[in-house]
Amino acid sequence: MPKAETRLKGYHMMDAGILIIGAGQAGYQLAVSLRDAGYEKRVVLIGDEADLPYQRPPLSKAFQSGDCEAEHVTFQKEPFYSERKIELMLGMHVTHIDRECQHITTGHGRHIHYEHLVLATGARNRLLPGSDSAVAGLLTLRTLRDAHALRNALNRSKSTLIVGAGFLGLEFAAVAAKRGVSVKVIEATSNLMSRAVSAPVADAFRAHHESLGVRFSFDSGVKRICTESGRVIGVETTDGVLHEADLVVVSIGVIPNVELAQDAGLETANGIVVDMNLATSDPSISALGDCAAFPSRFAFGNCRIESVQNAVDQARYLAQRLTGHTHGFEAVPWFWSDQGGVKLQIAGVAMGRADEIVLRGDRAGMKFSAYGFLKGQLVAVESVNRPADHIAARRLLAVNAPVTPSQAADMQFDLKSVLQPVN
Repeated sequence: MPKAETRLKGYHMMDAGILIIGAGQAGYQLAVSLRDAGYEKRVVLIGDEADLPYQRPPLSKAFQSGDCEAEHVTFQKEPFYSERKIELMLGMHVTHIDRECQHITTGHGRHIHYEHLVLATGARNRLLPGSDSAVAGLLTLRTLRDAHALRNALNRSKSTLIVGAGFLGLEFAAVAAKRGVSVKVIEATSNLMSRAVSAPVADAFRAHHESLGVRFSFDSGVKRICTESGRVIGVETTDGVLHEADLVVVSIGVIPNVELAQDAGLETANGIVVDMNLATSDPSISALGDCAAFPSRFAFGNCRIESVQNAVDQARYLAQRLTGHTHGFEAVPWFWSDQGGVKLQIAGVAMGRADEIVLRGDRAGMKFSAYGFLKGQLVAVESVNRPADHIAARRLLAVNAPVTPSQAADMQFDLKSVLQPVN
């Protein structure tokens, strides 16, 4: 475990450079990318967790199954940061941004100056109303500490109830089911991943999870968490049904951490509002990752994307912009989720607005893609165990290729051919 604060010799605390608040995927990648881009001034990476920066995706899958440990999810060991001259300040909470004096204040009352400030503050889990963290067996999953607690609870669990049928909840459901635990998922909407994927893909994954033994209760919200002697015993849903379980995992989405930005007078709207350069209304402050709401032609307006690849893409772009090499962020958003041996890859973010869905491949064999069109234009592609489709979809969306629904439905038609220039 590193010390709460690591400082490099040769730097004075008043030296101004780039200060990054948030040591998750976006903050870590930005710090590394700044050095890769030749930035020579001070780079400071502040995180409110004491752990070295780490990956989150394995926490709901490989970490829970026991296939990896904490040291396997850490990006780099501590000497890496010293070698790259990246100052780590871990276990440190930032309480205030003084834009006029260009410094931040920590919970210890300390001021740290910056030439440019980057907010990579991420997001936090949305909680059920009235949730009590003191109740044993009632857990969420966001941090490495959460992951340890959940794995320990899963090792003792015989029946697990998951509130929320999104990516993370379903990834954990598959792990728990494969370990022989009785698993039920409660979802307020009528299908799983309903806010993120098309109906055919949702239906296919529902059948897949049910084949693993996962049961679902749709169109039902949580009325109350049931406890006995300080320990969870189940959940009562809004239809009056009591679902018994010795472990309840709440996975109902996240809330972007915008409070620092709001208090500093920066614009926020479902995230910290930035322009196509990832700059806020203050030219000395940028934002990226899960906390940033940015304009994207792929989403038909401002969007906030919670994905590893978005964090990486934005960090690499911002490092280039801050070192004067490029301008204008525009990358095809893409996502993935591994659920019980089935890989879902999504290119684009507009499937919910598609007015026509075309399937291509073997749906029964769980090797197919769903192509979403809006007024005849391809806007998103969901690929199930078809990685080649996904790679091609990202290229098609990047150049706004003129793919038609009939071409997408025709397995004999090579979609990549529309990328070739016509002589």
